[in-house]
Amino acid sequence: MKVPFLDLSLQHKSIREQALAALTATYDANRFCLGKDVEDFEKNFASTLGYPRALGFNSGTSPLHIACMIAGFGPGDEVIVPPFTFISSAWGISYVRATPKFVDIEADTLNLDPVKLEAAITPRTKGIVVVHLFGQPARMDEIMAIAKKHNLFVIEDCAQAVGAKYKGTPVGLLGDVGTFSFYPTKNLGGCGEGGALTSRRDDVFTKSRHIRVHGSDRRYYHDIVGGNFRMDGFQGALLNVKLPHLASWTARRQEIAQRYLAGLKLTDAILPAQVGYGQSVYHQFTIRHPRRDALREHLTKHEVGTDLIYPVPLHQQKCYAELGYATGSLPVAEKACATCVSLPIFPELTDAQVDHVIASVNQF
Repeated sequence: MKVPFLDLSLQHKSIREQALAALTATYDANRFCLGKDVEDFEKNFASTLGYPRALGFNSGTSPLHIACMIAGFGPGDEVIVPPFTFISSAWGISYVRATPKFVDIEADTLNLDPVKLEAAITPRTKGIVVVHLFGQPARMDEIMAIAKKHNLFVIEDCAQAVGAKYKGTPVGLLGDVGTFSFYPTKNLGGCGEGGALTSRRDDVFTKSRHIRVHGSDRRYYHDIVGGNFRMDGFQGALLNVKLPHLASWTARRQEIAQRYLAGLKLTDAILPAQVGYGQSVYHQFTIRHPRRDALREHLTKHEVGTDLIYPVPLHQQKCYAELGYATGSLPVAEKACATCVSLPIFPELTDAQVDHVIASVNQF
């Protein structure tokens, strides 16, 4: 039995008629940059997921960049970020010429370790980027207590955690800013690039809206330096079609994850942590094993697709070599990168396919 790591065509086939109708309406109305489709999506996204408001952007990287601008990070400032994440989590820091300060992760959740976070703070530290990795909320009570103590601006990178909650509160509302990605492979993915920003703070939200459109609130009047970060109308239209399905798609991801958690019995395998403060929305189901590469080869022979998310921690990327992190300086993240392998988890998987993955892993 063949089990792909991801097959977006299955999801897109199921909503094809709705999607094409929405695109046609947007096309015929010439609603190409922001406009009604994006405004509708912003309202629907906020009301569906429990946010007071939301702004749509042209990618998931853009709201991270804008959040760093609003926070006032700049040259000489340090901003803490975990090293086991996608590179975009650190890009915003670099774009404003601040310095990413990589702090190691917890061995169980693979999220930022609050104990190591506190130990890493210096007089230069101005903020924290918290990543809710693979859909699992980070330990926000501890992180926010540290941030409050040291007056730090907190950005929640929720790119992989749309729909996740921390003790009943949607992720993205616990810090100063929440950012989201709608890259096609995400739990709520567009057919192209897209992103969103949420915040409880009026000042943050208003400034974000201005920066998004060239620092302007009125056409041809520019009060602050901004950029072109607008979501296009086609992505707003498509995301409006997909959004009503998010709850059922998330429930199916969680159901598949529970089958994996109950069925996987491979010796020395470390499965995703289950925590009491919030349930993962399982953007990825990533396990760790000391013979990861051999396991992956075995699964390929059994026609099970896998991926390495992530094979290289950020502090060991060439672009950040000048920061001088030595091998072994962030051992938990480095070990995670060397031992992790992600299994198929998308809503359209059948139970038979999931059982084949379990059997194939257990045969190793």
